[in-house]
Amino acid sequence: MTSRRVTLTFDNGPVPGVTERVLDILGQARIRSTFFVIGRNLDKPGTVELMKSAHAAGHWIGNHTFSHTVALGDRPDCDYAVSEIEGAQARIGPFAQAEKLFRPYGNSGHLGPHLLSRAALDHLVVQNYRTIIWNNVPGDWRDPDGWVERCVAVALDEPWSVVVLHDIEGGCLACLPELLLRLEDLGVTFEQEFPDAVTLTRGGRIVNLPQGYVAD
Repeated sequence: MTSRRVTLTFDNGPVPGVTERVLDILGQARIRSTFFVIGRNLDKPGTVELMKSAHAAGHWIGNHTFSHTVALGDRPDCDYAVSEIEGAQARIGPFAQAEKLFRPYGNSGHLGPHLLSRAALDHLVVQNYRTIIWNNVPGDWRDPDGWVERCVAVALDEPWSVVVLHDIEGGCLACLPELLLRLEDLGVTFEQEFPDAVTLTRGGRIVNLPQGYVAD
């Protein structure tokens, strides 16, 4: 048994045919999570209703950029940062948390200077975003057979594991019940909150910003 904590997050949705099934699985397990949505996905039919359903079930809705194509640190101009952040936030609208949640595009879960530009960081601080990264990226989208084992291994190693899964075609859906059972058997505590260790900004200030996470 372990006293480890686990926070589940779901990126890159909503996706009809997937997100609602993820919501059903989480509902049966009585687990609340955060869905970091891509802004332009919310222009597609049925996706706003999925976001509403997630919100109504008690899940938090976070911003995962508008286009999810070029990382903010790889295109450092201010206009791009603002459009990527606020374009998504405008589509989330009233379903956002009072404390606005933002997760940068990591380009396959990598951490480094591509995450943020100086302009993006300044905007997130001034606009009081809580910027959330991760410490457990098991790769559900690229390895459907091995990601659960990797996720569990990291969860055992981290005192508080913030897991990035994906409510997309070919993502976590098929093996999500297995993951929840494995973690439950290990006695982890499921959290909805985030530790300071993965919080870059909050309440208009920098909380924990490791060197090398912002492009100069």
